[in-house]
Amino acid sequence: MAAALQEARRAASSGEVPVGAAVFRGSAVVARAHNETVKRRDPTAHAELLAVQQALALLHTDRLSDSTLYVTLEPCAQCAGALVLAKVGRVVFGAYDPKAGMAGSLGDVLRHPGLNHRVEVIGGVEEEASSELLRAFFEARR
Repeated sequence: MAAALQEARRAASSGEVPVGAAVFRGSAVVARAHNETVKRRDPTAHAELLAVQQALALLHTDRLSDSTLYVTLEPCAQCAGALVLAKVGRVVFGAYDPKAGMAGSLGDVLRHPGLNHRVEVIGGVEEEASSELLRAFFEARR
């Protein structure tokens, strides 16, 4: 989770919503990313999506069954759907997102029984640190 938090701090320092993600295979970091929605002028450029895309390209594969994605905020519907399609093995997230979280808060795309892949989910890891980055970011903009 330390790598994801570092990415979230990078996002905040560049004016992006502070969400960071890192894909690990075993103990090795495969890819890291942070939100780039402002930079790319693309509302879909979320940290999870960017990290998964990088990992898939670097590993020359279309699935990440043996990988873990660490992310500082519970994935939204878009990202949760992408994680299922990429067949990510496990998602570990920091802060819960009661307004858009799709790993148990608002819905649960990651473990939906009707889908062809269910992701192992661990939530609330480094929740305080992840939440504080978001709180400070939005407080500074008000």
